[in-house]
Amino acid sequence: MKTLKTILLTLLFFSILTNCKKDSENKSETELLTDGVNHEKTSEILYFENKEAFFGETHLHTKYSLDAFIGGNRLNASQALKFAQGEEVLLESTGKTMQLKRPLDFAAVTDHAEYIGEMYSVLSPNSKAYNNEQAKSLREVNGLEEGLKLFVELVVKNNRSSKPQHLEFYEGTMSTMSAWEIMNKQTELNYKPGKFTTLHAFEWSGAPNGGNLHRNIIFRDTIVPDLPVSYIEANRETELWEWLDNISRNGSSVLAIPHNSNASKGMMFDENMPNGDPITKEYAEMRQKYERTIEIMQIKGASEVHPNFWPNDEFANFENAQSLENYSGRSFEEKNFVRYALKKGLQYEDELGINPYKLGFNGGTDNHNGLMSNVEEDNYSSGSHGYVDATAQDRVKNTVDGWAKAYDINPGSLTGVWAPRNTREDIWDGLYNRETFSTSGPRMKVRLFAGYEYKDSYEDYNSFVKDGYAKGVPMGGDLGVDLEKTPKFLVWALKDPMNANLDRIQIIKGWYENGELFEKTYDVAVSDNRLKTDGTITPTDAKVNLTTGEFDNSKGSANFMTTWTDPDFNPNNKSFYYARVLQLPTARWTQWDEIKEGVKYPDNVAKTIQERAWSSPIWYSPK
Repeated sequence: MKTLKTILLTLLFFSILTNCKKDSENKSETELLTDGVNHEKTSEILYFENKEAFFGETHLHTKYSLDAFIGGNRLNASQALKFAQGEEVLLESTGKTMQLKRPLDFAAVTDHAEYIGEMYSVLSPNSKAYNNEQAKSLREVNGLEEGLKLFVELVVKNNRSSKPQHLEFYEGTMSTMSAWEIMNKQTELNYKPGKFTTLHAFEWSGAPNGGNLHRNIIFRDTIVPDLPVSYIEANRETELWEWLDNISRNGSSVLAIPHNSNASKGMMFDENMPNGDPITKEYAEMRQKYERTIEIMQIKGASEVHPNFWPNDEFANFENAQSLENYSGRSFEEKNFVRYALKKGLQYEDELGINPYKLGFNGGTDNHNGLMSNVEEDNYSSGSHGYVDATAQDRVKNTVDGWAKAYDINPGSLTGVWAPRNTREDIWDGLYNRETFSTSGPRMKVRLFAGYEYKDSYEDYNSFVKDGYAKGVPMGGDLGVDLEKTPKFLVWALKDPMNANLDRIQIIKGWYENGELFEKTYDVAVSDNRLKTDGTITPTDAKVNLTTGEFDNSKGSANFMTTWTDPDFNPNNKSFYYARVLQLPTARWTQWDEIKEGVKYPDNVAKTIQERAWSSPIWYSPK
């Protein structure tokens, strides 16, 4: 039976975008934003029989996000989407012109649902609240010191509490509807099927007691509600899923992507539900229904693993944003990390009959400057959070919005989706089916298949992929159970043509056996014949020139393609497998700051980085 709250939420929030009311302020703002947008659609949409990897962004903020506006972001959704397509934009916070080296294939603007109504009033001169003193103080914020005061007062004390409230000048749901309509119009006007895909989206920014439980809400088509739901109305993830259920029954196809679990204070993968009771089958079903992928890395750090809890993983010390635990009462816990959740999900499946953490991988930035996937290490000259890290000098000394030291964060990561076409439906379906991968920035590609009838080796990529689909399942899938056979895994990786060669491919395996959880890492392909017969690997001697930033491409491999069989396979154990691809070392963005700007970072700050990609897992689930 529906609760009264559910009924009220449904009545309040659901109606279709095409029935939105129009007002004069909205129209004038929309006309301003659409200036220069190319309305023409691409006439030809290429179809890839064996699918192609499309790169994009699922986590980006514009001036309609309160914290981003306070930080100096004045880019709107249209400008952010133009930037994603390769156009230059001017950042007011830095005075710099920025441009991607390569355009994206798809993008989603995910402004915080909380306070977009307030931001509409701040930005709309005809709004009744436009001249409210608090609204004026937002428009008149001048520099870092003033911005930080407002940020603490309006965001930290409010939206990071257990019961956030609207700001004093909030004009009601019509202002929220107006802001949301503007965002959706820009999303629609920039959609060019076959060339550039835009996704309707927003961020639900739940943060009880400062624990990050945020989700990015991604729609498959234009059937979106007039109002996004925020942390103010849906106070925990269970209420968010209830709202998603309601709009789904009315025609929406929608996903929720959790992000930044490394800062969740143990709540993202807690053993208890928000009410304190242990996880139930119903909870697990709702989570698996709507949360198909998770953001494994973003600006505020990687969430795969942490060396404190994975000391035997030699590559766990990667963009951990260690100073996160110095702010907001955070501390690192094993259950903050994705690999823990993948293993724990196997146990829940055994106990409840369903896995709440059957999660594919995607990446994002959480860039608050409006710069879609500005992830290149040598293109981070404007930082990611406005005034606070706008210059190299700022990045040496400042802290980003109570999160971490500026030099501890990173430019963010990319989402790769394997899809037959670059259209909204195909990209969304790829996310839903978990045929996704994430990279820490470079555009390397990775594929993973599992099946029982594959050949021992392949020389031709096309036959490799055709067999991958015809005789098995791709990443994100469930391998059928055959107790009489041992599965084979097809693994392929291709370097980014503009970046360093590849070092190796690893397979990460987790399994549940006799009530215990286990994991193991296998090196399945290694460059330069460095893998010895005893399983050890000779370290790479590829160097980075710390004076020029040049990397060594005389070492490493341009691609790998191999068939691998798990030597420890037990047909009775529930298991998962995912691929991790490691690139040869290159200069980290902090080293590029030292080279280009002449600054000096603390000695403990890494000078190089070993970029990587993660495939979504494949699951094997015997009864």
